[in-house]
Amino acid sequence: MAWQSPSCILQAMQSVGRTIQLRSVLYTSKSSPAPFSSTATTATLILSQQRSNTRGYATDIQAAPEIDFAKFSAQPARIIPASAAYFSGSPRFIDHLLRLEHMLARYAPLPTVPATEAPRMAWLKLPQFRDFVGEPVPMKKYKSLVKILQRLNRIDPAIIPVEVRDALKDFLRPGNPYANKPLPPTLDEMGRARGRGKRKASSAVVHLVEGEGEVLVNGKNLVEVFPRMHDRESATWPLRCTSRLDKYNVWATVRGGGVTGQAEAITLALARALLVHEPALKPILRKAGVVTVDARRVERKKPGHVKARKMPTWVKR
Repeated sequence: MAWQSPSCILQAMQSVGRTIQLRSVLYTSKSSPAPFSSTATTATLILSQQRSNTRGYATDIQAAPEIDFAKFSAQPARIIPASAAYFSGSPRFIDHLLRLEHMLARYAPLPTVPATEAPRMAWLKLPQFRDFVGEPVPMKKYKSLVKILQRLNRIDPAIIPVEVRDALKDFLRPGNPYANKPLPPTLDEMGRARGRGKRKASSAVVHLVEGEGEVLVNGKNLVEVFPRMHDRESATWPLRCTSRLDKYNVWATVRGGGVTGQAEAITLALARALLVHEPALKPILRKAGVVTVDARRVERKKPGHVKARKMPTWVKR
């Protein structure tokens, strides 16, 4: 039976002993001249002790306080790593990640610029970063680090802290391709702007200068080169959409391709030359679709090549 186990017998004996002790205390208090308040207090202490001895759940356990190594007069026998991520799988990567996260938390209130206006940075590629830290960092973890770099790079360049600027330089590729940007085109000594454009197999070069609105293509009139109205409007569309037809003279040289391809090549070259004169027209020209490069090419067929026609399945051979 369960009541015959040694633990049950021991608990019953302890309960009987506590009852006898309580009765003796109450009997002594009645025979003694002590006030009733002390008797009640004694009985309450015994009951509270009895409740504290009962078995319950360990819910009041508190963690040990943090060890303060500054109180030790001598160096402890156990060597403490300098890095908090020493025992992780990739300690150097985690050290860089924690450092960047600490900077982001510190400088998060600083004003930022849109991503399109932030300085362009060529971050280390994954193989280069693995060589940099000497650890096989997964792609997913590296992308999380790059996101932090991009957020720090969006801080306003006028007030970005020196600490952040130096930290970003550590993750740039050697020979940053965005660091040395080519100078924007300018007008020559005669006030002319030069622009080049391609479309399919056609290529065009346009020289634009302020004038009365004359347009020459390969030394000929625009009507002689492009008999169709659609091609003439397409070639001069950058000037038409910006109302600059009577302000500039156009000298265009075009070769290769067909008539439509030549007209659209002149469109791109003329738009680029117009931007040299008036850079503020870029939103209008972009909305008109004349500065967008079309990279499509015409697939030329080899002479004498005939594509084999697939025979129907129902034809008997």
